[in-house]
Amino acid sequence: MPHVYGLQSAQAEFQKRAAALASGELNAHAADVDAKGRFPHESLDALARKGFLGLSVPEQFGGAGQGPRVFAAVAEELAQGCGSTAMIFVMHVAAAQAIAASTTLARKDEVLRSIAAGTHLTTLAFSEKGSRSQFWAPVSALVNDNGAFVASAEKSWVTSAHHADSYVSSAQKPGAASPLESTLYLIDRTNSGVRVHGSFDGLGLRGNDSAPAVIERASVAQDDLITPLGEGAAAMLQVVLPWFNVGTAAMANGLCRAATAATAAHLQHTGFAHTGTSLRDLPTLRARLADMSVRTEQARAFLGYALGEIEHPSDATPLLVLQTRLASIEAALDVTELAMKACGGAAFSRQLPVERIFRDARAGWVMAPTADHLRDFVGRALTGLPLF
Repeated sequence: MPHVYGLQSAQAEFQKRAAALASGELNAHAADVDAKGRFPHESLDALARKGFLGLSVPEQFGGAGQGPRVFAAVAEELAQGCGSTAMIFVMHVAAAQAIAASTTLARKDEVLRSIAAGTHLTTLAFSEKGSRSQFWAPVSALVNDNGAFVASAEKSWVTSAHHADSYVSSAQKPGAASPLESTLYLIDRTNSGVRVHGSFDGLGLRGNDSAPAVIERASVAQDDLITPLGEGAAAMLQVVLPWFNVGTAAMANGLCRAATAATAAHLQHTGFAHTGTSLRDLPTLRARLADMSVRTEQARAFLGYALGEIEHPSDATPLLVLQTRLASIEAALDVTELAMKACGGAAFSRQLPVERIFRDARAGWVMAPTADHLRDFVGRALTGLPLF
């Protein structure tokens, strides 16, 4: 049966390798990562060893050169093993794509080769304290400084904040007339002007190390710019956002699949000793499982369709990319809620992974662009209004 994301045979090998990694290394540590809220070092080391950090890095830099279809399939598989690891992976790939698309970053080749070799983890640092989830509108600004720049910003929700080697960050260009006149730049986490505050203790995705990072009078050279001055919004919307949307949609679909599989197993293998029947013999529980499966496959099919549009863009492509993320994160909310109801006390008492998956699925709803932003964007697009 053809893969729902349209993978060819060679591409399917990446998906199979990711599935093996997810059911093995990632799954083995997922519960501990969640319980302790710790960074999934073992899983990231495994991703690096298997070449997944360079999955979508161009082949000329040592990467696998894979596009959005394979990226989606891999992210979906990883999410079934550990949501936190999948989140780190998605942010890393989205940031790496911004680097790969750069025409101004002097060390682009060096960084991409390190990413492909599995020795460099990168991430996005867009959202700011002053503009919150409106990541496209940084309030921080680059200040001219003798041919270079000085950056100061209060970044929030930086995934892998304590562990990434670099941040793809954003700021208004000097003298910008609006926040949309932004610039992307690369800054090392070890830069003396970067400080990470606190640790993540969230409801779900507890191992993704999302924490605030303060950039305080950090020196940014011309060679550190990922985009020309004032062209950051275009890179955010045309490069980063499509990869991020595809990755997070696939990740949500993976959580749906994990919840559905865990629920099916529970209904099959748990029963009533006094009647000799199984939970699967109850029509109400079977109906919930059926609804879970249908919602999951609807979201996956929508993403598969959008991936085809990304490969052959049209005027409708940006709208589809927004819609597919909204469809997937909403499906994850619905499917995991049904899983909690179907599995009952076993889920609420954390005997099953369902409760962890339920919490992980909630993160997609508040992650920029939030579900409310996505609805507004889709509505604006459908009525002919500009997004901003």
